[in-house]
Amino acid sequence: MHPGGPLWATKDDGAWSLAKGELDEGDDPAAAAAREFAEELGGSAPTDGWQPLGQVRQAGGKVVVAWAVPGDFDPSAVVSNHFEMEWPPRSGRRASFPEVDRAGWFDLAAARVKLLESQRPFLDRLAELLAV
Repeated sequence: MHPGGPLWATKDDGAWSLAKGELDEGDDPAAAAAREFAEELGGSAPTDGWQPLGQVRQAGGKVVVAWAVPGDFDPSAVVSNHFEMEWPPRSGRRASFPEVDRAGWFDLAAARVKLLESQRPFLDRLAELLAV
């Protein structure tokens, strides 16, 4: 998924991310992942076939836990939740932006270019899982 908002509008390669969010105290990580999928992409996550891909620590310190899940999601159907921020900066005005402005399917080679560098180890684990 590509992050929405003006700060990401002109960025593409190295800007895409897995659906992710904060774990609340006592949250089951897989249940939280399914919740974030629904909030950020607007559709229900598949319920069967979840394969763990482990975790990575992003450059900013956030730990991301991921799964591979077989499914059929139409990227053109993305309906994301929104966030507000001051825009333009120091204007005093607040604007609303979608958390995700688009989604897409990529083969592994293209995904290595599109995905945030800190999340790329998930692609290696996925390739191993799929024996690609």
